[in-house]
Amino acid sequence: MKKLIKPAIFVVLGVIIAFPLFSLTYYTMVRTTTPQFCATCHEIEFAYNTWKTSSHVNKEQGFVADCMDCHLPAPHDTFDFFYAKTFHGAKDILIHFFQKEYDHDKARQTAYASFRNDQCQKCHRNLLYIPNKRGAMLAHRDVVYARPGYEKKCVDCHRNLVHNPRGYYDYKQYKDAYRGLGL
Repeated sequence: MKKLIKPAIFVVLGVIIAFPLFSLTYYTMVRTTTPQFCATCHEIEFAYNTWKTSSHVNKEQGFVADCMDCHLPAPHDTFDFFYAKTFHGAKDILIHFFQKEYDHDKARQTAYASFRNDQCQKCHRNLLYIPNKRGAMLAHRDVVYARPGYEKKCVDCHRNLVHNPRGYYDYKQYKDAYRGLGL
């Protein structure tokens, strides 16, 4: 019986210490993984406002792709996700306090250079079946099954979907009407 008391005490102490630490870490990660949190830095406010008017928010299906969906690895890649989130957060804090002027265009180019196709394909999985759009299917096939030396990134063609100033909300179902108005 005495042999069981010492391990039981360690288990209870472990639960008492680990549960609050895990809960606090989880709560912090959830709270700091929202677009509203990202926009609390004035450097990111421009990106947040232009994201709100983009087609990544205004979908007729109701789906919203937020900052983490595009700028971080998938959360099920736990280590990569936490590492990237910590790195980006620390980088943004350093830029906030030590950089005199924030260059949106430079930040945008850096972000596009770092994007990988699998980040887009977290949401856009069925690229090879787009009814009534054979050209789009063929273009996507060349990206998904690229020949060596002919690799392309999704953002090579889809560069201007997000983070561009617009005078309107980019609802997919109204795009043709906007084009007719010259917007």
